[in-house]
Amino acid sequence: MGMTLVTAPTAEPVSVIEMKDHLRIEIDETAEDAILAKWIKAARLMVEAINARRLITQTWDCVLDRWPSGSVMKLPYPPLQSVTHVKYTDTAGTESTWSSDDYIVDTDACPGRIGLAYGEIWPTTTLRPIAGIAVRFVCGYGDAADVPEHLVQAVKLVVAHMYENREITDLKDHFELPYGASRLIEMDRIYSL
Repeated sequence: MGMTLVTAPTAEPVSVIEMKDHLRIEIDETAEDAILAKWIKAARLMVEAINARRLITQTWDCVLDRWPSGSVMKLPYPPLQSVTHVKYTDTAGTESTWSSDDYIVDTDACPGRIGLAYGEIWPTTTLRPIAGIAVRFVCGYGDAADVPEHLVQAVKLVVAHMYENREITDLKDHFELPYGASRLIEMDRIYSL
């Protein structure tokens, strides 16, 4: 399975002002705003990677070599909001779009999934040997206000740790998540598809 980010989030789950409040930095002190914004993004990416979920709305392409053996295709990075399209490429290089009438999108499952509609089967076209299927989907909780509070707090704790430990420059001083952030991230972590 190959994953490609198509549309990145347009915001972060924590604003620079919220982070400055958390760190007890004066709001009118702007010298470190740029670095705080970078740390917030890095912390979100870290929380997403560990948690196996996506916090803010984003669009991804999931590329597969073959159709599933059963009637369901699980998609990574919950929560799933929608499926934009399912395309497949045959051995001649011709790309086709699979009709959305032939499948059902389950956004309530975790992880989200695509299932065959009643009486349907996966397309029978002989796929090219690798990367024959591309599923474009939208995932994430929504905007910043929709992100569960425990994951917002995890982002804040990770940024605070980066802020307090910015001098780590050696492999022996490797970065470790604060215990509280780890526990918050683990609360609803996805372990496997």
